[in-house]
Amino acid sequence: VSIFPPKASSFNPEDNIICGNTCLYGATAGKLFVNGRGGERFAVRNSGAEAVIEGVGDHGCEYMTGGRVLILGRVGYNFAAGMTGGNAFVYDPDNELKKLYNPNDVEIRNCDWNSENGKAFYMLLTQHLDYTSSPKAKCLLDNWETEQSRFVSIVPKEIIRLQECEKKEA
Repeated sequence: VSIFPPKASSFNPEDNIICGNTCLYGATAGKLFVNGRGGERFAVRNSGAEAVIEGVGDHGCEYMTGGRVLILGRVGYNFAAGMTGGNAFVYDPDNELKKLYNPNDVEIRNCDWNSENGKAFYMLLTQHLDYTSSPKAKCLLDNWETEQSRFVSIVPKEIIRLQECEKKEA
């Protein structure tokens, strides 16, 4: 599903909510591309959907267990609370995420764009541009050498714990 404002609209999509609260609540599959912001509780309990959105309200990616979410703008308070799986990459050029995420459940790390996960997120970004004609996605891709370092990866502590156990067993 692709959501974007009409071409004749005069507002800046990344500064306006164009899909409401609880989008992708409990999603198990599919893809969503939103040229604009989402409301509160975006991708809560997401277990398999992939999404690109240009910002979310409070409690984004709460209790997420799977899927991929790429956020190209601001997030609200309590981001990633209870997140035990899945992957989220957030464009955070002003380093504001560290004030808004829930540190009990996730860690903020640098993105590895050469990893399988990083390549999948890059593909989602290019698809977002294709499906929505997002000016934000175009700007990021046109300036990729600079902008890629302004993304962060949200890694659930549960995943980190499991990876450490696997290393010990190997």
